[in-house]
Amino acid sequence: MTPRPNATTDPASNTASDPDTVPFTVPPSETTETAETTETPSRSRPWAALVVGAVAAAGIPAIWFLPVPPETGGDARLTLLVFASAVWLWVFSSVPDTLVALTAACVLVVAGVIEEDALFSPLGDSTIWLLIGAFIVASAISATGLADRAASLLCNGVTSSRALVHLLTLAAVTTAFVVPATSGRAALVLPVFLVVARALPRWLGRVLAVALPGVVLFSAVASLIGAGAHLITVQILTAGGEEGIPFTRWLVLGLPFALVTSHLAAEIILQCLSTPEQRRQRLDLSLPATKPLSAPETRVLVLLTVVTVLWFTEGLHGIPPALVAVLGAVLAASPVVGTVTLKGAMNDVPWSLLIFMAATVALSTALTESGAVQVLTGGVFAGLHTTGFVIVVIVVSALAHLVVQSRSARSAVLVPLVLALAPAAGVNPVAAAFISTAAAGYCHTMASSAKPLTIFRGDDTTDGQDDDLPRFTASDLLLVSAFLFPMFLCVTVVFAFVVWPALGLPLTL
Repeated sequence: MTPRPNATTDPASNTASDPDTVPFTVPPSETTETAETTETPSRSRPWAALVVGAVAAAGIPAIWFLPVPPETGGDARLTLLVFASAVWLWVFSSVPDTLVALTAACVLVVAGVIEEDALFSPLGDSTIWLLIGAFIVASAISATGLADRAASLLCNGVTSSRALVHLLTLAAVTTAFVVPATSGRAALVLPVFLVVARALPRWLGRVLAVALPGVVLFSAVASLIGAGAHLITVQILTAGGEEGIPFTRWLVLGLPFALVTSHLAAEIILQCLSTPEQRRQRLDLSLPATKPLSAPETRVLVLLTVVTVLWFTEGLHGIPPALVAVLGAVLAASPVVGTVTLKGAMNDVPWSLLIFMAATVALSTALTESGAVQVLTGGVFAGLHTTGFVIVVIVVSALAHLVVQSRSARSAVLVPLVLALAPAAGVNPVAAAFISTAAAGYCHTMASSAKPLTIFRGDDTTDGQDDDLPRFTASDLLLVSAFLFPMFLCVTVVFAFVVWPALGLPLTL
């Protein structure tokens, strides 16, 4: 099968120019907001959720009457009240996550629970500058249209559906080192999918429509910049006096986990959404021939190679990853070497995510310094030893996407609690924080659970038009998640107890 001649893609907008691709067009709000935090769209909720939310809201004032140690005074009560209110708004309201976090942090500063530096200093942290630089470099890459070229180079001549699925899976994993945040990577992968899908049987296009965003989500843990939640975890660790996780160490820990979970997920999705007869079909995949590299493509490819190599070899040259990212951003936006203007690239930086990160670090500091964490967790996990604690952390973190849709918000809620509980269970706090963050990357149950799934699901209002386009439904996600979830839990447990300790992350103190 060959694609129709008019199935072209506009790489600058990350949307297809063919009218037939309307169901998969990414709205501007999805393509420009490449962080996975911040703005939670307004959505209707079933009556059961409204009842639960009302009951939870009614119970929040009772927090003021909790018994607290005399030395904590009223700070612990106030911190718990503010924190519980923020969690309620994150879960049950459509108020933007960033606004909730910033308001909560400001209340704690004004009340004197934490100093103002606890709110302002995180904005100067190196992880913030790493994210800014990485987004500017990613903007320069997107402006050149390398996605179409990657599609042709990767897929031409492939004859096996399984080989194609796993080849695209590997390619999607590598984007974790290029584009920050999962929604930004989904917007980059989408044009590749649209080009390839035109040349595929419908059933295989449907498989890829589920597999590619799923792999984007699973593989985020491969890189420190793969999700904003990772940077939040590192900042909370360092703010709490624990050892941070540098870029290269995160790579060593996260990349094997990302590869295993991504390829297992791709195979599970292929098995669930196809028949043996379909998988035995021989593909005739012919994509348009690519032209030689243009000058902008060559420049940005060289820049990307240099930046990536410097990130991976920090131990050899000693240049911090944040400085490498900023230098790369300067070159990407420079008049001679760059492919974007600085003003245009800055529009792609998720400023609301940066503010969200600073505010949640301030919340974490308040929970620790006020003694609120001890009040919240005292006695709850008494007697729970290493194995039980780690398994509970994995299960709770993986299920958290059902109530807290923002990945960054999940880390903001879970990581401070995990850090406080870990020593009592004999668990290394850094390992506990990393395990929780990795497990919180599971969000495949519903399309609304993650932006990449929403982007690839497309528009449901086509009334049967464009039936040749691959689609997936809510039932498809529920089917594959019934197999993905137990697989993910098992792999995470194996890595937590065996692989990560062998890679230098001890599980116990």
